[in-house]
Amino acid sequence: MAAPRTTRTEVIVVGAGPAGLMLSAELALRGVRVAVVEQRHRPSTESRASTLHARTMEILDSRGLLPDLGTPPNEPRGHFGGVPLDLTLPSPYPGQWKVPQTRTESVLEEWALSLGADIRCGHRLRLIDLAQDPDAVEVEAVGRDGRPVRLRGSHLVACDGQDSTVRQLTGADFPGHGAARELLRADVDGLDIPDRRFQRLPRGLAIAARRADGVTRVMVHEFGSAARTRTGPVRYEEVAAAWQRVTGEDIGGGKPLWVNHFDDESRLLAQYRHGRVLYAGDAAHRQMPTGGQALNLGLQDAFNLGWKLAATVRGEAPAGLLDTYHLERHAVGAAVLGNIRAQVALLLGGAEVEPVRAVLAELLAEEPARARLAGMVSGLDIRYATCGGGHPLVGARLPYARLRVGGAVCTTFELLRSGRGLLLGLGAPPPAAGARWDDRVDLVTAAPARDEQGTWDGVAAVAVRPDGHVVWVGGAQDGDGNGDGDGLDAALGRWFGAPRRPHVRPRAGAAVRAVSDT
Repeated sequence: MAAPRTTRTEVIVVGAGPAGLMLSAELALRGVRVAVVEQRHRPSTESRASTLHARTMEILDSRGLLPDLGTPPNEPRGHFGGVPLDLTLPSPYPGQWKVPQTRTESVLEEWALSLGADIRCGHRLRLIDLAQDPDAVEVEAVGRDGRPVRLRGSHLVACDGQDSTVRQLTGADFPGHGAARELLRADVDGLDIPDRRFQRLPRGLAIAARRADGVTRVMVHEFGSAARTRTGPVRYEEVAAAWQRVTGEDIGGGKPLWVNHFDDESRLLAQYRHGRVLYAGDAAHRQMPTGGQALNLGLQDAFNLGWKLAATVRGEAPAGLLDTYHLERHAVGAAVLGNIRAQVALLLGGAEVEPVRAVLAELLAEEPARARLAGMVSGLDIRYATCGGGHPLVGARLPYARLRVGGAVCTTFELLRSGRGLLLGLGAPPPAAGARWDDRVDLVTAAPARDEQGTWDGVAAVAVRPDGHVVWVGGAQDGDGNGDGDGLDAALGRWFGAPRRPHVRPRAGAAVRAVSDT
């Protein structure tokens, strides 16, 4: 067999699911050449995940993608282990947004392709070899025609799911515990059964939700049953039999469109980075998709990684920037997997967990407890300690607010659509020292809209990473609005690298470039 021809790119992404597509688009947005390797020869028609949480909706807004989702239904109530939970929090997108995974993938794929990403979804590539050297990583695959294909890039990111081939090839440590319990689920046409929201019956848990197109998703778990070792897919007859034992209803006459199961196996990579190979999404963590958190966790991994990897490839990254990906997202992954394990115990446990569920329901009537769990499930509570401390905004996401920029009104999320950093001056130009990073950071002068004043009490300027997290907050500036801002140079250097020119003290009255095209 002839030696494979090597195709050179800058970043190789393995897997064209939601995380891989989000990452490839984020890289392409910054001019990085990216090749996506996917085993499927066409997009999946199986809509596994169906929930986008508030933080993910904010992320999609910050890239201008929400109109492409259409008008998905919104459910303000979620749950924690099947106990009802009001997800209302300060965000324009509270609650659960019901978007089929197929739609999410379609929107992300179109965006990535429009930016120039090379998505090789039709090649049925099978990963068989991977090697790193000091300058690059190389992967070899087998195409649909049986011929070898080789890709070489500066980095490779595994977004190839919970059974990641890349993870197996690198021997990455994936500690955790195996499956003990499972839920069976199916999308079924032709059923006429009542909707059920986490109905706990004497013999098990039953969930049923009829969609607008008439298809009903059913999920069932028999209390006390153990996860089975499976060598093939779940058969619909198994789902129907379990459903009848738990509910007494016969759904055997329905037409199954999709059948699968998910279990409570829980694992988290010890390291999200192995040299030039990184991991995102289910390749980095395996969890039961309780509360719709799994897909959101993966998308947010990719959003955190994209700008950092792009800066590294382009030679603009400060020392250690790429390592903050593991530091930040591993901690988030551990927290999410922890809350999922707690939910699994509440959801799939039998009569023995009823007292705990009752206490939790009482606690959720208290606002601090409700807000704490709502922030955890929605992703709105994430605050990266790597950003520093001091002001409560530092490390947290930039709050949603409406601003007046020039003669127009825009939102804080719209100011992030360039994919660059942001130095935002409120009521006066941002510190002039920030102009030394204006090749990587947008400098914007804005005034809070009339009803948004309280959001910015005591805040004169903020510096924000491309993923929307605040790294610096400035208070009152000097008289001309052009002060350096205590700590600003250090914050911008920490996240955006060395400035493009040395510091020059601005002359009196010097203007700062303001960006008004949002």
